[in-house]
Amino acid sequence: MTETMKIFVFGNPDVKEDSLPVKLMPQLKKEFPNIEFLHLDPNEEWDIPEHFIAIDTVEGIDDIIVINSLDQLQNTSAVTMHDWDVGKNLKWLQKLGKIKKITIIGVPSQLKIVDLISSIRALAS
Repeated sequence: MTETMKIFVFGNPDVKEDSLPVKLMPQLKKEFPNIEFLHLDPNEEWDIPEHFIAIDTVEGIDDIIVINSLDQLQNTSAVTMHDWDVGKNLKWLQKLGKIKKITIIGVPSQLKIVDLISSIRALAS
């Protein structure tokens, strides 16, 4: 039996610039009923699959990007736990050996759903 593909979705539905991935979840679930979409908080503990796939908003981009290495993520300074973001958590989990393979679909804050669906379809095939 094959394991259901899981795609983790990050974003804050209350912050316009960071809410798009979360707002698109109902449409993504309808378009891809065989994929499990899970909204995660960067400060919670996660169940890590062998291939960690996520969708998150990326500042400063105009088109979807696919990130396959955590080295592609820009380091940010952390003064308090409030500053502990998805990138830091992923790098920490990789250092612990919990992340074997990673794919992050980075979306701009303004995006057409059809573009995201195309990216996910390519990833799932």
